[in-house]
Amino acid sequence: MAESEAAPVAGLRERKKAMTRSALQREALRLFREHGYAATTVEQIAEAADVSPSTVFRYFPSKEELLVLDGHHSLADAVARAFAAQPPQLGAVAALRATLRDVLADLPPADRAARLERDVALIAVPELWSANLGLLERALDELGRLVAQRADRDPRDVAVRTLTGAVLGVAVRVFLDAGDDPDGDPAAALDEALSHLEAGLPL
Repeated sequence: MAESEAAPVAGLRERKKAMTRSALQREALRLFREHGYAATTVEQIAEAADVSPSTVFRYFPSKEELLVLDGHHSLADAVARAFAAQPPQLGAVAALRATLRDVLADLPPADRAARLERDVALIAVPELWSANLGLLERALDELGRLVAQRADRDPRDVAVRTLTGAVLGVAVRVFLDAGDDPDGDPAAALDEALSHLEAGLPL
């Protein structure tokens, strides 16, 4: 087979693997939210994804690995690019709001829904939260780097670290509420909450 013919086949195979992996983790997160992590079995996840348990273990050698969200609908690169592209006159929170609107608007509806479901599950399922503390810390550090660069400050500046901590707190509150309101729009709620942070939280 010619090299030009082999490359598309290999690319298609990798895309199919990525889609299968994503589908397995998406169903796992849904079941963890509905039934709890401890009560959810690999057999239930396999049935929900319409695969065999052996297929689940091929992608995730243990049930615990389904908790790790690194790479599952990650928006890190898209957020970094969109944040850097925001007009320089925007403050950090305004730039972050515009960034999140732009990034989510560019996602296909199914991917947008899956990302928001991922974030709700991360907050709602204790085992997910504890398994991804490192991911959250890295996200805070990256947001701090972006904010510091925009404001021409050191990422360790207390103002930068306070702002990123406040953003995390806002997001946690929004996604906790979203877990109790399946008909709500977490993206719109997050934007509204960040607008209050942007305005200095007037009460």
